[in-house]
Amino acid sequence: MENREMNTSKDKRNNLIVIILSFIIIVLAVLYFWQRSSYQTDAALIRAEKDSIASELSKMVTGYNSMRSENDSLNQTISSAQTKVKELLSEVEQVKNVSYQQIAKYRQEVTTLRDIMRDYIVQIDSLNQKNQRLMTENVNVKQEVTEVRSVNQQLEEEKKKLEQTVTLAAQLEASDLSAVGITAKGKEQVKASKIEKVKIDFILSRNQTAKRGAKNVYVRIQRPDQILLMKSEKDIFKFEDTKIPFSVMREVEYEGNDLPVSIYWDNTAESPLIPGKYTVDVFADERNIGTTAFEVK
Repeated sequence: MENREMNTSKDKRNNLIVIILSFIIIVLAVLYFWQRSSYQTDAALIRAEKDSIASELSKMVTGYNSMRSENDSLNQTISSAQTKVKELLSEVEQVKNVSYQQIAKYRQEVTTLRDIMRDYIVQIDSLNQKNQRLMTENVNVKQEVTEVRSVNQQLEEEKKKLEQTVTLAAQLEASDLSAVGITAKGKEQVKASKIEKVKIDFILSRNQTAKRGAKNVYVRIQRPDQILLMKSEKDIFKFEDTKIPFSVMREVEYEGNDLPVSIYWDNTAESPLIPGKYTVDVFADERNIGTTAFEVK
């Protein structure tokens, strides 16, 4: 009788273990397929953009085949330009793993080559017609120049939009950003005389297009009287086109997924805290990725 009860208890325990393991396997499988789907979507977008660039280059090669003039020097220049288009087309077709940055680079090169081709079209048209209807030609050339400028302006705007899209897609963001004063034991504190450290917590948000690896995260803490808390005048970092001072810095290893980060500022007699509202700005990759504030009494 006792053996039977022991066997029954053992079976229940084994069944519970099997259920738990099955649940864990299901959760892992769901996460795997979700990440795979996200990667496949990004890859499909990149492939579509790559195919579009290859198509444009192919049309340019065909266009160059029909471009001829009576000027030998111009013909040689056109042939050289066509060779550059073919080389870029070959590179785009052969590359397998392409990134958003490479796509932006290819798009910029296509725009430049297209502008050059349009210039040649204008030159050939001008050479072929200048000995005939001179006055009419002048009017046509002015119209063509206006159209080329309009197209170039439109292409430049498209290029800027693409570059902005790629840049924005790769930018980091600090979510759940907060800052509080704490005691030596780590308890939150608002009284200036009892605050030992200022703790800044945030999450570097998930971004599969952002550059991975070691990143320096800088924090600027500004007192209510607009004085920046800092340890040394040598503590500066690059921000946009200049260099500015920071309060505290930490290096983190970013791999494209949510990364919790905590940074601490040590309160010292050289830079004491005063009552009022403090502003905290967080920077990474030469841009402000988050701002918050906290109160001290």
